[in-house]
Amino acid sequence: MIFDCIENGQYNIGHICSTLQCSRGLAGKTAMRWIDTAGNSRDYSFADLDRESNKFANVLKRLGIQQGDVFFTFLPKAPEQFFAFLGTLKTQAICGTLFSNFGDEALMDRLGDSRAKGVVTKKSLYKKIARVRPRLPELRFVILVDDEPSADGVFSWNTLMAQAPDEFLSPHTPADAPSVLHYTSGSTGKPKGVLHRHGSILSQTMTAREVLGLKPEDTFWCTADQGWVTGTSYGIIGPWSLGVTQLHYGGAYDAQKWMELLGEEKITVWYSAPTALRMLMREDEQIFKSANLSALRHIFSVGEPLNPEVIHWARRLLNRDIYDTWFQTETGAIMISNCPGVEVRPGSMGKPVPGIEPVILSDDGAELPPGKQGNLCLKPGWPSMFVTYLNNETVYRQKFRHGYYHTGDTARRDEDGHFWFMGRSDDVINTAGHLVSPFEVESALLEVEEVAESGVIGAPDELLFEKVVAYVQLHERYKPTRDLELKIRLHVSNRASSVATPQEIVFCDSIPKNKSGKIMRRVLKALYLGDDPGDTSTLEI
Repeated sequence: MIFDCIENGQYNIGHICSTLQCSRGLAGKTAMRWIDTAGNSRDYSFADLDRESNKFANVLKRLGIQQGDVFFTFLPKAPEQFFAFLGTLKTQAICGTLFSNFGDEALMDRLGDSRAKGVVTKKSLYKKIARVRPRLPELRFVILVDDEPSADGVFSWNTLMAQAPDEFLSPHTPADAPSVLHYTSGSTGKPKGVLHRHGSILSQTMTAREVLGLKPEDTFWCTADQGWVTGTSYGIIGPWSLGVTQLHYGGAYDAQKWMELLGEEKITVWYSAPTALRMLMREDEQIFKSANLSALRHIFSVGEPLNPEVIHWARRLLNRDIYDTWFQTETGAIMISNCPGVEVRPGSMGKPVPGIEPVILSDDGAELPPGKQGNLCLKPGWPSMFVTYLNNETVYRQKFRHGYYHTGDTARRDEDGHFWFMGRSDDVINTAGHLVSPFEVESALLEVEEVAESGVIGAPDELLFEKVVAYVQLHERYKPTRDLELKIRLHVSNRASSVATPQEIVFCDSIPKNKSGKIMRRVLKALYLGDDPGDTSTLEI
């Protein structure tokens, strides 16, 4: 049965990924092999996962967290990330995850918009929260995983967990109960809180089994950070709902180390990102020729379009296909995919997974024939479909038109039913698999004293898919310098995130705007690419 993760109508994700696995006889099975940056490893069984998440659920209850409250993790990859995530969901609170490289304003936007009641983080990251905490009246407490309290409302993980009971009975949780919160970037405003429900586990379980092909005896490695949807849907929920062992590695990208891990840990299914795979292509080929990949059955990719060159490289050096998958924060699970057993057409997104009905629509809602580029849309109703944009129901409703969910991507479908990604229909930048709002970057740029105006675009990049390019107009008394470029980059990194930091800064005399004051990003993009900017009759004079 595809949906045998559900028993007696209990959809609680935290319960299913730990308690249920124990009751099925997997208590002693390794759920996670954790390897830290120094190479030290520790195995956690499903019993360990259940016990530690139970203790954290009791910690949250003691601190006053109630059903429907929002609680965030703000951590790099670490065992506490997984215990906190599952424990929060066991209480029926909503768990949000924050990318550890977020800057002050990115944190402020997300914690403030969600009215978060608490955060778990580490000492080195807490200083960012401390700087914005005076503007977060709803934030009642912070838990530090590696330090003792230093201020009111700050607690020690070790102390709280030592005092917490290790048994917790998850309340009966219906499919529609809210569960996970991820923020995604918009092209013209603040990040939007994408809210999911516990019933999403039906899609995540099905795709982990039917697309990724996970089996009970597998060891699975998803390299995605838990700050993003891939890291929760397929770095936590999908595999553990099936009782599958996962590798989690706390280190950064390192081609030699990654190849060693694939061999030494006998990884059978590997899920990564095109940017990482393109980085591997630049490495010494001997690294791959000497790697022991005998256990590796499948490689999957997600986050941005997978270049045909990467597939050809993998076939030559790794002797394996790479299967591209497509989904979004809003969809919660894989919607379109290349799968083992089905012909891989390099550059294609693949075909719809079971139960998903994508179409290509024109702007007026007409379905387009094969070969025609249009809006990629999905028939609503799949289990992991998001339920709202938090505090932004109007924008949520705007995503559903002509009876379909509009993804914001453009694509075409060929005669055989394969879909091909063509681009975004808005200004959101996909850099290294992360969606970046040009508005967020522009807002950060305008905080720099020397900057008078700014406009931000995404431009094609061989490694990142798209790079962030900032056009900057300075106040008349300032001149462009290398030191100013560094200052601008550091400021954006600290205020937004390292992902949003411009890879290129172009100093210019003016920023093109229309007569209502809107930045004409398409004109900037055409200027950067040397293309015809098209109709400029609405430009401000």
